Amino acid sequence: MNGRAFRSVHLSLNRDEKRDAGMTDEIIDHRADFRRRPGPPPGGRRPHGRRMDVYLLLGLKEGDAHVIRNAGGVITKDERRSPAISQRMLDTREIHLIHHTQCGMPTFTDDEFKDRIERETGIRPDGASEAFTDPEADVRRSIRRIRGGPFIPFEDRVRGFDYEVETGRLREVACD
Repeated sequence: MNGRAFRSVHLSLNRDEKRDAGMTDEIIDHRADFRRRPGPPPGGRRPHGRRMDVYLLLGLKEGDAHVIRNAGGVITKDERRSPAISQRMLDTREIHLIHHTQCGMPTFTDDEFKDRIERETGIRPDGASEAFTDPEADVRRSIRRIRGGPFIPFEDRVRGFDYEVETGRLREVACD
C-alpha cells in the first residue's frame, strides 16, 4: 500500500424499509459526485481525522448513521459493543469501516506506546495500542473481528473502505 496509513470511522447505518439494497451504493455514488465538484472542498482542504465531517463526506443526514470513532480504526471488544447495540436494539443493518490516509498509527509500535506512558506516568499499560504497519491488512482484520463473533446479526453488510485524503477517493477494501 506504499506506506499509506488509515484511520477509521465506523458507521452503523440506520435501516430504511424503502432501501432494500442498503445505503452503500448511494454513499459510493455520493463520493463520486463529491470528487467531481469544482474548486476546493468545503473548508478549503480535504477533511480528515477528528475533523472529518463524515456526514458531508458520505452524503448522509444527521440520524442516518451511528458514527463511532477510534484511533486507527482497530476493532476491539469495546468497538464490537457499539455496533451490536446499534444492530440489535436500534435497527441498523450495515456497518462500514472507513479508514483514511495520513493516520499516525503506523508511526509507532505497541512497545513504544507502552514505554512512553510508563516513562511519563510510572505505570505500564496492560492493553495493546494495536499499532499496525499494513493499513489494508488492518481493515481486513477489523472486518473479520466484527464478522467473527456472535453479536452482529447482519454480517453480510460489513464492508471496509479507505478514504484517500489526498484525492477524496473512497475505495472499497476487499475481504474474504
